[in-house]
Amino acid sequence: MNLSIIIPLLNEEESIKELYHWIAKVMRSNGFLYEIIFIDDGSTDSSWKIIEELAKENAEVKGIKFLENFGKSQALHAGFAQAKGEVIITMDADLQDNPEEIPELYKMIIEDNYDLVSGWKKKRYDSKIAKNLPSKLFNFAARKTSGVQLNDFNCGLKAYKKEVIKNIEVTGEMHRYIPVLAKNAGFSKIGEKVVQHQARKYGETKFGMERFIRGFLDLITISFISKFGKRPMHFFGAWGAIMLFVGFCFAFYLGIDKIFINPTGRLITKRPQFYIALTAMILGSQFFVAGFLGEMVLRSKKDSKNYVVKEEV
Repeated sequence: MNLSIIIPLLNEEESIKELYHWIAKVMRSNGFLYEIIFIDDGSTDSSWKIIEELAKENAEVKGIKFLENFGKSQALHAGFAQAKGEVIITMDADLQDNPEEIPELYKMIIEDNYDLVSGWKKKRYDSKIAKNLPSKLFNFAARKTSGVQLNDFNCGLKAYKKEVIKNIEVTGEMHRYIPVLAKNAGFSKIGEKVVQHQARKYGETKFGMERFIRGFLDLITISFISKFGKRPMHFFGAWGAIMLFVGFCFAFYLGIDKIFINPTGRLITKRPQFYIALTAMILGSQFFVAGFLGEMVLRSKKDSKNYVVKEEV
């Protein structure tokens, strides 16, 4: 199979059939063997019914329905687990991603040997204040923090080698940072392609300004994970050692002062250095324990699946 096309969606009943026929037309004209996997992320409209009908009529269509809304990352995780194609394409269901871009993305993976190619919606049809400006700030911060030089991290239209999606885990809200996850997993050849952005045809966007707040928080998380995710003791242990050293120095000073320099002076517990030493030693010990627990969790980590599938077709 050449292509697996993964499409997470939430309440997109108006666009599903139109998107399917558009994709099928492009696939047939290029002679691709393909599958389309729709992931219904807890829709409350008739989206799942339409997916079931398409699956009955077309063998290449598959569907996964979540019991409730678990988020785009979990939807992609489920789709990645089911994908069988040599190249995996992800795209949104709102018709803002153009299926005509798929053949060129496929070529970049197969012929140019990219591990991952991300779309770049250079010209957007979104509100400049509500989405464009925050998106530019977000992408700037992501580039500086991660070292991955992409202009549009959050573009839903991406292409991957099969090996990439089988070796990364997309959890929480980390779908924005799949290129960073891929880089951390050792897939360094990451490219970008300018893609056509379509104006939304049906319905309203499912994302508000809060997604950028969550995005920046996730950026902090993944930056930490990128540096210390596989060795938490290096971070917590280093800070623990510094704090313990500071605490020991103050305690040593207080002891020498009390025994040899000023034995008749005020009590040690009435001196501020005592509380600095005590606080530093407690914090140092806690940092060490946190690092140790992090190492234990890392070595005993199990399946990160945190969604519930209601049914599949």
